[in-house]
Amino acid sequence: MPRKPTLSPTKFSTYLACPLRYRFTFVHPQRHLMKAKSYYSFGTTLHRVLEKFYANPERGVDVREQLDALYDESWIDAGYGSAEEMAEAYAEGKEILDKVTEELREAPITAQTIHVEKTLRKDFGEFALVGRIDRIDRHEDGRLEVVDYKSGRGYLEATGDLALACYALLVRHAFSGAAPTNLFEEAAPTVTTTLMNLRTQERDSWTPSSGELDEAEFEIGELGRFILNHEWYEIEPVRKPLCESCDFNSLCRRHPEF
Repeated sequence: MPRKPTLSPTKFSTYLACPLRYRFTFVHPQRHLMKAKSYYSFGTTLHRVLEKFYANPERGVDVREQLDALYDESWIDAGYGSAEEMAEAYAEGKEILDKVTEELREAPITAQTIHVEKTLRKDFGEFALVGRIDRIDRHEDGRLEVVDYKSGRGYLEATGDLALACYALLVRHAFSGAAPTNLFEEAAPTVTTTLMNLRTQERDSWTPSSGELDEAEFEIGELGRFILNHEWYEIEPVRKPLCESCDFNSLCRRHPEF
């Protein structure tokens, strides 16, 4: 029996950005054209540091000492164009850890981290939605918070974010029916989703209502089925701003209308 197709927030965002990029990445992979990206290596390094820190904090050890050790242990050097570029990125990471350390030392602890880099799955019939969540915290009132780290410089907008909607659905599905930990927690937990800028420690949160999650579940199901039934060979390339940095630019340039 063939395995059920899986879709993820990354696959959804890739498709919405460019169906051809989706095709060349996931359907008919052109791996020989895929290059290591320095920004991906940098972001993955920071994610690994925080994963290891929250998974097993060393009590009694200085926070910054822990983070520095984990940073060196987790550093990924792929994709950098030169030693100078990598050294600059490494120093930038150290500055980010300054912000993280300051926040960890000064912010009151009001929640318990219960999962890091947690992979959850929800069946949608024709496909399964799969998501890997950076961190899940449980608050004293029973509310669950999905924390999604961002290492870029972009503007944070949590409300209506597709990836956060996916994560909230996955968490609601995974924790619904679980035994409440206190009198305030319901069988279907309230899920807050938070985008966290690692560079500034700024946050933007969204707590979708049950109705919003039901609507998101319907739309994700529709989008997933549309992607799975797409006629990939009928897609014609359309020039977009992202084309200049796309690994598959050379393939699209072969089309006479591009």
